[in-house]
Amino acid sequence: MEPSVTAPVVRFPAPWPSRFGRDAVSPAGDLAVFVALHALRAVDRLGSTLWELRHRCWAGCAGHESVTEYADDRGHHRYMGSGSAGFSADGTLVWAHIRGPLAHEEPVHGRFTEEWLVIDAVDGTVLARARTHTAAAGSDHVPHPDPGQMGLSIGEGQEGSPLRWGRWDGHALAVDGFGDEDRVLLAVSPSGDRLLTVTHAQDVLALHRTADGTVEAELGAVVVPRHPALETEQFEAFEDDEAQVFFDYEEGFLDEDTVVVGTVESDDGFGTGRHWLVDTACMQLTDRLIYPFEVPGLPRPLGDGTWYTVSDTENALCLWTL
Repeated sequence: MEPSVTAPVVRFPAPWPSRFGRDAVSPAGDLAVFVALHALRAVDRLGSTLWELRHRCWAGCAGHESVTEYADDRGHHRYMGSGSAGFSADGTLVWAHIRGPLAHEEPVHGRFTEEWLVIDAVDGTVLARARTHTAAAGSDHVPHPDPGQMGLSIGEGQEGSPLRWGRWDGHALAVDGFGDEDRVLLAVSPSGDRLLTVTHAQDVLALHRTADGTVEAELGAVVVPRHPALETEQFEAFEDDEAQVFFDYEEGFLDEDTVVVGTVESDDGFGTGRHWLVDTACMQLTDRLIYPFEVPGLPRPLGDGTWYTVSDTENALCLWTL
C-alpha cells in the first residue's frame, strides 16, 4: 500500500528510554501516556509534560524521582514486571495498571498491591481505582467502544493469565474477573458485544459475551492443518508433538462476523507463519490467507474489514483487505 502524502505523521518525544515500560496514544493523536516502572507521564506532541502520576516501583524499591535512578541497572529493574495504560474509545479517560500505592500514599497494612486506575486524561486526576489481585509480569489494555468499559489482560508468566473487565459509570469502578479463568484477552468485537480470548496454553480460542463473560463458542487448534513443510523430507523425522499447532497471542476481529488468527509462533522453524480466517457465527476455520508476497509476523485486525502486518525490519507497514 502506498502511503498518502497528506497522511499526518505524529511523533511524541519519549521522556525515558523505550526499554522501560510501555506507551499509549490517544485516539485523536494529540496526547501520549508513557508508562515507566515507577510512574505514568502524559505528554503532548512537543514532549511537554501535562501530568505525571508516580507510584510504587515494580521492582519493589522504596521509590524513584525519575528513570535516571535505575536506567543503568542492567539486572533487577530491566527484567522486572510492569504495567500498562490504555485510552478509552473517546480519549477522555486513561486506564492504567500500576503497582500501588501511589507515591504520596502509605501501603495498607504494609502491603503493596497491583491496582487498576481510571484517570482523567486532561489533568491526571484519579477518578476511581480497584485492586486487581494479581502478580503481573506484564499487561495489556483492550479498549471497548463504550468509553466506560475496558479490558485488561494480565500475564503472570508460567502462573497463568487472569483477565479483568472494568466498568466505570462516572461514579464507581466495577471489576469482573469472569470466573478468573486462565485466558488471555485478545480483542473486542466492533459492536462491543463479544470478546475474543485464547487459553494460556494457546490451544483454544473462545468467544464470550461481554455482558457476563459467558463462553458462546470455542475453536481448538487441533483443527488447524500442520505446516505444509512438515510433509517434506527435511522435517519427516519430526514427531507429532514437536509439530503441534497453536494460536498466537495476538488475534482480532476483521469485522463482527470474522476473526483473523495466526499460528506464526508454532510455524516458526518450518517456514513462513500462517494466518487464518475464522467465521464467528459457527466458530469454524474457513480459509488460510494467501498473500501476493511473503508476509512475516502477526496479523493485526482493525475491526473495519482491514488488518495490517509489519515487515521484518519494522520499517514498513502493509494494510490489507479481503
